[in-house]
Amino acid sequence: MSEMNLPGRLGNPELNFEDDPRADPRIAGVMAMMARAKGVKPPASDASYEQCLEYCVALEREGEMSHSLLLEMMPDFDEVESTVETIDGVDGNKITLFIERPKNQTGVLPGMVHMHGGGMVLEKAADPTYVRWRKSLAQAGMVIVGVEFRNGGGELGNYPFPAGLNDCATATQWTYANKERLDISTIITSGESGGGNLCIATALKAHKEGWSNQINGVYSMCPYISGSYLNPPPELASLVENNTYMLDGGMMANLVRVYDPNGEHTANPLAWPLHVIDDDLSGLPPHIISVNELDPLRDEGLAYYRKLMRAGVSAVARTVHGTPHAGDIAFVDIAPEVTAETLRSIHGFANSL
Repeated sequence: MSEMNLPGRLGNPELNFEDDPRADPRIAGVMAMMARAKGVKPPASDASYEQCLEYCVALEREGEMSHSLLLEMMPDFDEVESTVETIDGVDGNKITLFIERPKNQTGVLPGMVHMHGGGMVLEKAADPTYVRWRKSLAQAGMVIVGVEFRNGGGELGNYPFPAGLNDCATATQWTYANKERLDISTIITSGESGGGNLCIATALKAHKEGWSNQINGVYSMCPYISGSYLNPPPELASLVENNTYMLDGGMMANLVRVYDPNGEHTANPLAWPLHVIDDDLSGLPPHIISVNELDPLRDEGLAYYRKLMRAGVSAVARTVHGTPHAGDIAFVDIAPEVTAETLRSIHGFANSL
């Protein structure tokens, strides 16, 4: 295939998301406006740990500028009941859990432990995007436990790996121990981006430690699981093909530094699940790996799906076409039917277990 026929930046290194013919035109319009706004410039690839921490803080503050608008746009969710629990973490810390469920629930419903995005180093479960996502899932007929885990950086940092994973594992075990009280039938772990990493890593940790029976399934969205962003391997072509489409390699490399400051966990599957050995996957619960067509992270999610398949794990992969990273969550008011289809997929998966 000639270079001119290759997709995205493989064919045209200067191409932007909004000009990619594969892009959903509604989302492309919003992305074009976002591109005109001045964003936070990532530090150089050889930046210090302290500079990367400052970058996380700046990214988080930039994201918070849209919170008031997101809150205004959020539906009332009158049929959803919200409660908060505080539990003890394994490191002497406290973990806040946000629980969403349908009001007037009768009988048991499938449950989800939700881990939010942000590269494991920024953002919060209390942010409007994740509040809306959990409430939407609850409205669809599930009981959702959102984990406010410790971040590698930002306001809830600085706690590098494995702090956030420990909190997600503790929250999952708490949910299992309280299934009867919560009226939960089954439990899936789920999250997007960094949360897509953590929901997979929680299942791997449970498998390694002998409590994987507490997890009935994993639904990972646009998982950020390779850690290989400055010099991507050729098999992860989407890191070049879709580079700068919302995410770019330099930005992600800075976040990797915050999660693993000394680089000692580069090949640790609990930090970066794509590095797991196929044989260590055997016996895991069913998975769905959902990726976005125009996401730099697309191919690492698909590579993990193929590892699951080789290991004999029940697994399905789905690609949400026309969308950038986490586009089926981030653009709910722009492309509502795309979000609705993902909600149906998650609910159907949870009900099938």
